[in-house]
Amino acid sequence: MAYSYPPVRGTLTENRPLNDLTWLRVGGPADALFQPADVNDLAGFLRALAPKIAVFPMGVGSNLIVRDGGIRAVVVRMGRGFNRIEIDGTRVTAGVAALDAHVARKAAEQGLDLTFLRTIPGAIGGAVRMNAGCYGSYVADVFVSAKAVTRGGEVVTLTADDLAFRYRQTDLPEGWVLLEATFEAPRGDADTLAARMDEQIAKRDATQPTKERSAGSTFRNPAGFSSTGQADDSHDLKAWKVIDDAGLRGFSIGGAQMSEKHPNFMINTGGATAGDLEKLGEEVRKRVFKSSGLTLEWEIMRIGEPAAEK
Repeated sequence: MAYSYPPVRGTLTENRPLNDLTWLRVGGPADALFQPADVNDLAGFLRALAPKIAVFPMGVGSNLIVRDGGIRAVVVRMGRGFNRIEIDGTRVTAGVAALDAHVARKAAEQGLDLTFLRTIPGAIGGAVRMNAGCYGSYVADVFVSAKAVTRGGEVVTLTADDLAFRYRQTDLPEGWVLLEATFEAPRGDADTLAARMDEQIAKRDATQPTKERSAGSTFRNPAGFSSTGQADDSHDLKAWKVIDDAGLRGFSIGGAQMSEKHPNFMINTGGATAGDLEKLGEEVRKRVFKSSGLTLEWEIMRIGEPAAEK
């Protein structure tokens, strides 16, 4: 369906394929892709956009499958104007387009410890949205506040209570677009922090398929259960282990494969469709449940519509 869009100062491209904007290199077109010039451009656009038109904020596509039929929405992708990093004392403020790794390095240079971000793929917007974490630390542990533009075009400040951080999820309302986030970082020795990050990178490269087309962890670590039957959020159970135990390391469908190196990483070996990737993930979930009784939950976000049947 063709829509009429408000005028913008940034770039608005209708029927824009998204495959080149995701790490897995799959996906059909968005109804429109909007890259705002600045905050006022974004706020004005959302304010004037017809309420019936869906809005989907997209980062660098590191943890995303766009289905082959594309997405019936305006995809908002924040560019260079939203990647600044500012440090004031122990407070680090980063724009949503700032890469997690860059934020970790900039903070470390000032003796501030956000090293857990160093190996997390993607940008700050996605890290906040999904409460990203690594090595036992999560965004929620250092989060102070964030700024966002509502679907109605109002700029607001969000607290931790507003976002209600949980394991790999938050309560950011649909269609709201994050602008920046502020973190309170523990102090540390700059050289020690740099050495820690070097060790993290070496460990990551040794255990994960970093040279392949992947989207990070495919599934969340499954919650265990205490003796009283309550969900245990310690997440000692690892998704890669239950996938491996089900004999699915290296399992493939079409051009999609569960990595031989790390079985919770789904990779595009070349020529995979979004349909191949999602079908592979669902088959893994089915077989893991049959093997262990555990239901794996997707960590990769999947959006859009499947390809039309021929």
